[in-house]
Amino acid sequence: MRTYRNKYAAYKRRKKFYYKNEKIFAPQVRLIDEQGQFVGIFPTREALAMARERGYDLVEISPKENPPVAKFLDFGQLQYEEQKKRQKQKIKLKTVETKGMRLSFRISQHDLEVRLNQAKKFLSKKHKIKIDMNLRGREKKHIDLALEIMQKFIEQLGEKIVIEQPITRLGGNLSVLIKGE
Repeated sequence: MRTYRNKYAAYKRRKKFYYKNEKIFAPQVRLIDEQGQFVGIFPTREALAMARERGYDLVEISPKENPPVAKFLDFGQLQYEEQKKRQKQKIKLKTVETKGMRLSFRISQHDLEVRLNQAKKFLSKKHKIKIDMNLRGREKKHIDLALEIMQKFIEQLGEKIVIEQPITRLGGNLSVLIKGE
């Protein structure tokens, strides 16, 4: 990410920024009234005077046009509506966490049951689960037994399991990614 020496420029890039009232530097603006109707092209000072008469702020909506487009708005109301839009977008973003489970080649039955219960809890909360098994030393020779342990674990989770990424082997590591329906 690029860093800015000018903090104001960094702030401007992050947030949607509007020039309003005396901060509008263009000599002329295309003016839109509070109902959204095009009024005409006016000098900025005259448009600002019209906005103050009506009790609104003059806000530059589209600065890249020639001349820029300005509108009569209540600036506080505009900021409030944009904040509400951002909050609605945040709510719509659904974050799915990926939880990790680590099994071992010589896992005891009790430890397997504890991990099984924990995995069921994660799946009930709609999380994905990445199950890893790290094989060490001579365990690497017995991939078939390790695959069998992983398969049993997945079968014991239930029928409503979707395997997103099948069992993959990278060196001495086995992993699988699953999610619940």
